[in-house]
Amino acid sequence: MLNFIRENKVVAGVLAIIRIYIGYAWITAGIGKLTGGGFDASGFIQGAIASAGGDHPAVQGWWATFLETVALPNAELFSFMVMWGEILVGAALILGIFTNFAALMGMTMNFAFLFSGTVSTNAQMVLLTVFLVVAGFNAGRYGLDRWVIPFLKDHTLNRKQTKKVAMA
Repeated sequence: MLNFIRENKVVAGVLAIIRIYIGYAWITAGIGKLTGGGFDASGFIQGAIASAGGDHPAVQGWWATFLETVALPNAELFSFMVMWGEILVGAALILGIFTNFAALMGMTMNFAFLFSGTVSTNAQMVLLTVFLVVAGFNAGRYGLDRWVIPFLKDHTLNRKQTKKVAMA
């Protein structure tokens, strides 16, 4: 089954559709933040911290502590990282370049939003992104990874082999 998702060309086509769908969701969210008159994550962070209290907290204490001590004092940096992270992950997934890395970074953002008490489409995006990560190279077969990954493998392997020959 694992070889099927990692090697089948029809599955690669289905994965391309999933990849582009998720990429579109990310890039539109990021562009909305970029063009929306200035994105500030501090309100979101404060809301997540407030959701850590009460009888049934939506945010776990350890995550609220991270948000309060690291994210909130650096809200400007986190705003920048979220906005550009969404744009870059979206663009990479749409283009199919560095697909696995982009998918992992997207999942990282999805989990950060889930940990902060926001469900929205994050759980659905994580589920779909798992297929991209499990598929490995096949997820980017019909994208720029088709040329970029082999190029990088050839050039990094050749460099290592050249160093071994030079050392001998």
